[in-house]
Amino acid sequence: MEGVMEENIERDIYPSSNSLEWSLWQLLDSILPTGGFAHSFGLEAAIQSRLVNNPEDLQTFVIQVLQNTGSLLLPFVHATTISHDIETWHKLDKMLDAMLTNEVARKASTTQGSALLRIAAAMFTEVPSLKTMREQSLGAKAISFHHAPIFGLVCGLLGISPDISQQAYLFITLRDVISAATRLNLIGPQGGAVLQHRVFCTAEKILMKWKNCDVEDACQTAPLIDVVQGCHSYLFSRMFCS
Repeated sequence: MEGVMEENIERDIYPSSNSLEWSLWQLLDSILPTGGFAHSFGLEAAIQSRLVNNPEDLQTFVIQVLQNTGSLLLPFVHATTISHDIETWHKLDKMLDAMLTNEVARKASTTQGSALLRIAAAMFTEVPSLKTMREQSLGAKAISFHHAPIFGLVCGLLGISPDISQQAYLFITLRDVISAATRLNLIGPQGGAVLQHRVFCTAEKILMKWKNCDVEDACQTAPLIDVVQGCHSYLFSRMFCS
């Protein structure tokens, strides 16, 4: 009986080949406590500055956020998915830290990235290098734990393909910004679901445009969104951290 129980426990720890899909779904699950729902991607500041006033403005804003995500962050997700070693991750983390031009976006990225790596190291015990990399990096002052490179790193170590990891990153960005719009009462839950479905075609075009780009080509394509997000800390009252 003891041998059977040990075998069952072993199967639970090292699941079947279908575990790849389960791991991906868990990474995309909104209940994963990475702190993503504490951030509005600059939407709260955009509403208070009258840049976004209605659902039509919201759709434009969401598309611009996706464009910035595709042009600036997908190259980092792609690079660490295909080269998921600690040296590449550290190099790209420092590079992205220098490229994020406003402190609000930088802090949001590091907060979520640090939480993601901590949770991934605790969840995916079948990939011990996640815990090892985290422990080796915690004492390094030059490492900021930015979200995009860590997301790609986790996907790469789990065996998720670069194409899927980049699509997944765009999806969680779309999910979180629409969730923020719902909590800011700019759109209702049903309207948010409809908007999310409506934007999928545009998101796919953005993915095709920026997929597999080199980090040397990373750039901001919607700078106004970046400027508005940088004003978030100056808001008199605010619900979100960014």
